[in-house]
Amino acid sequence: MTVLIIEDEAPAFRRLQKMLEEIDDSIQIVEVFDGVKEAVKWLNHHQCPDLIFMDIQLSDGLSFEIFEQAEINKPVIFTTAFDEYMLKAFKVNSIDYLLKPINKNDLHRSLEKYKSLKSQFSEPDTPSIQELIKNIRLDDRKFKSRFLVKMGEKMMSVETEDILCFFAQSGLVYLRTKTEKKYLMDQTLDEIYRELDPEKYYRANRQYILNYSSIEAVHKFGKSKLLVETTFAHEEQIIVSSEKATAFKQWLG
Repeated sequence: MTVLIIEDEAPAFRRLQKMLEEIDDSIQIVEVFDGVKEAVKWLNHHQCPDLIFMDIQLSDGLSFEIFEQAEINKPVIFTTAFDEYMLKAFKVNSIDYLLKPINKNDLHRSLEKYKSLKSQFSEPDTPSIQELIKNIRLDDRKFKSRFLVKMGEKMMSVETEDILCFFAQSGLVYLRTKTEKKYLMDQTLDEIYRELDPEKYYRANRQYILNYSSIEAVHKFGKSKLLVETTFAHEEQIIVSSEKATAFKQWLG
């Protein structure tokens, strides 16, 4: 398997390279670029490798700009520290989206997903890779329809559509329902967010994942942050950072 890596952080590249080598020593990294301009130039003069890993925020722009300037007809796995780009990632050739710091098990699952796709489009009389990639677009992904929660010594299921938010408090993770009930969960917010429909839920900050229906209003907070007013009561203010404010407003719209 030939791999192209587009990543502007050297430590992140070395970590990814090391994990790829540990998972499959037959993987060949053909090139590494840290910016949009260099990547576009190379892709316009070389055949696409089997798989591309792309960080989203590069030294000279967002990697989505690469798709506007070069033809990419092979699968892409996005790697990023920012989850607000997830929806946009699945509108291009993405087959997966890994949040930094990348977990080795998650990377292994992504590679297995790629191999599964490859086995399909390598057979005669099967759709092209572009068609197969479309089959796993965001619109076709399966999202969690219910979550298992704890009630003392017993457990029960809560329908996702009945959940206003997920939040972290004192080292524990809870969900809050539309009937203002609060339940303890076993999963982390990162794990939960990967299973939610990003058109309906947003990771506002490290403490909160909000359902669109739970947002009453948004106010300016300080110079460039946002204060979220919700339909449910909560102890602390829900602040969206200046780095996420623009993406959050786009999501609301």
